[in-house]
Amino acid sequence: MNKHAEMVVRVKGDADETKHFEVVSEEGWKAAQKHVLQRMLATESEASSPEMRLKARLGPENYEFHMAKTALLGNRMAYVIDVVPRRHDGRLFEGQIWIDAQDYALARVEGKPAKNPSFWTTSVHFVHAYQKSGPFWFPASTESVTDVRIFGATSLTIHYFDYTPNLPQTSETASAASVGGITQ
Repeated sequence: MNKHAEMVVRVKGDADETKHFEVVSEEGWKAAQKHVLQRMLATESEASSPEMRLKARLGPENYEFHMAKTALLGNRMAYVIDVVPRRHDGRLFEGQIWIDAQDYALARVEGKPAKNPSFWTTSVHFVHAYQKSGPFWFPASTESVTDVRIFGATSLTIHYFDYTPNLPQTSETASAASVGGITQ
């Protein structure tokens, strides 16, 4: 149908890593904003809760891992690992992960959901890319192509930017904060 929708969203995270979204601007196809993008934000917020993160965590309780190869990712060497979900769950995926060989950080994820998200969806393929900024690795982009029974292929691109990590508090600033900002 050649429709386009765009949304700029500010994300804030709690100390327990639960995400909260604030829509900064929206434009384009209103139905996609309401039924797709807003639903994605609600799902992402729910998935970021501590209980849900455990159910989808990239660990041996949820996945089997098999070393596939090494490869260059940009200009950095990475370990490419096949990932197989241990159960048929929509929060899990089947595919490959790239682990940066120097930092042992997640650098890329590519695959498909372990369980089809809906009757209307025939297939989903996604790529999550991460980037290093200083000592930290952050999401850089998410791209997905979804084949839908009536509409055909639909693509989604998310670009992440303007990260502002919270610096850890020193014991002095933590004690000042606990006494209402007064230091002794």
